[in-house]
Formats: sequence, structure tokens, C-alpha cells
Amino acid sequence: MRVLVCTPTYVEAANIEEFLRRTRSAVPDADVLVLDDNSPDGTADLAEKLAAELGRIEVLRRPAKQGLGNAYRAGFAIGLARGYDVLVQIDADLSHDPAALPHLLDALDGADLVIGSRYVPGGSIPHWPAWRRGLSRYGNLYTGFMLRTGVRDATAGFRAYRAEILERVSYAETRAKGYGFQIEMAYRVQRAGGRITEVPITFTDRVRGHSKMSLTVMLEEMALVTWWGVRDRWRGRRGVRRAGPSVGSQPVR
Repeated sequence: MRVLVCTPTYVEAANIEEFLRRTRSAVPDADVLVLDDNSPDGTADLAEKLAAELGRIEVLRRPAKQGLGNAYRAGFAIGLARGYDVLVQIDADLSHDPAALPHLLDALDGADLVIGSRYVPGGSIPHWPAWRRGLSRYGNLYTGFMLRTGVRDATAGFRAYRAEILERVSYAETRAKGYGFQIEMAYRVQRAGGRITEVPITFTDRVRGHSKMSLTVMLEEMALVTWWGVRDRWRGRRGVRRAGPSVGSQPVR
């Protein structure tokens, strides 16, 4: 398989060198695409220096901070245009361990989307405070209730997609700009009949730098999830009314 590892960056100068070295060690045959949103701390410059040393690393300099969803849409477009078989999402802040990449790729045997999950047996989030753990759990439970995807960790950002499923779900038409992109993609894959597998990972909170999560991002997630869930239920109820009550396969007259 030709694999492209996509990682969006903004102000990750403190992490980018270790991330790229560990990624190159974990998947030496994969290509890496760094999608930098004009980081003022020189993240892109550092990534380009490492690219010259390690090889098979490319840096896409984007004009401004435009959100996680926009970065991944740009990365997927490049990957698909170049004929990659698998596209990977991973954060550059080392909260996702690059050493787990081979495990994700192996799990694609029989799946269209593999999610590195904190909430399946074997997954863990060490050192998270209770309030943050509870907020994450609530968000995923609410998402599961509204969208019925069957995914336990719909907000997870450590993923591997087969190219075919990205094209099938029309990824370029997704709406979410922030972390809601993760939910939207899992939702689209499930609705398209794609096969989703979750594998356990250990999610380690960043040691250097600052989280990009914000109240605005969380509100976007919940608003989109609520809208999709209500829309699906409304369409389902309308479909039942149009069909009318039935016995067997014949409408009751």
C-alpha cells in the first residue's frame, strides 16, 4: 500500500522534530505531509529542515490558520490526486504515538476506516483530570445517541482511511472546520456502508505547547451533531408517513 501520513500543524515547533523522527522510524515506507497554517514560531521551517535530512516528507505552507477540517481536506485532496491507497490522520503534538501507526495500518485489512480509540477495551487516557475525561465521554455518548454510528470514540483524531472510502463519502463536501471534522467523517463513512474498526490506543496529553481545543470548537461539534441527528430523525419520520402502515410488503389501503 502507498501510505500518506497527514499532520496539520500550528505552533508546533516544540514537537515537530520529535514527531517526524518517530514517524519516520515507525513507518519508513510511508510519505509524510505536514500541513502548516502559517505558524509564527517557525514550525514549517523546522519541518523542511527535517524533510531534507529524513526524506519523503513534504511541507504544505497554508496562508493562515483555517482549522483542522480545512487542513485535512487539503491533505486528502493531494493524497488522492497522487494515487495513495491509504491516508492517515495524526496529531503532531505527540498525543498520538507514531509507534502505533503500523497497528492502525494492519487493522485496515477488512476495514475502510480504522480509528485509534481511547474508549474500546485496552484504550486509555492516563493523567487526564476527571472533568476533562467526563466532558470527552459525554461528547462521545451524545454523538453516539444522536448519530447512531456505533463508534465509541467518534472525536478521535488518529485514523487511517482507504482512499476508496474517502472518494465514496465526498469528503470535500464536509462542513466542519474544527474537531467536528472527525465526527462528520465517521458519520459519513457509516452512512455510506463503510466498515469501521476501532483499535485501542493510549492517548497521552501534550507535554509541550498548547491545546487547540476551545469553546468555539466544542460548540461547533455539538451544533453539527444535533443538526444531523434531528435531520435524520425528521427524514425517517417523513419516510414512514409517506410509505404508510403496511402488512408484509403491501400497503394497507
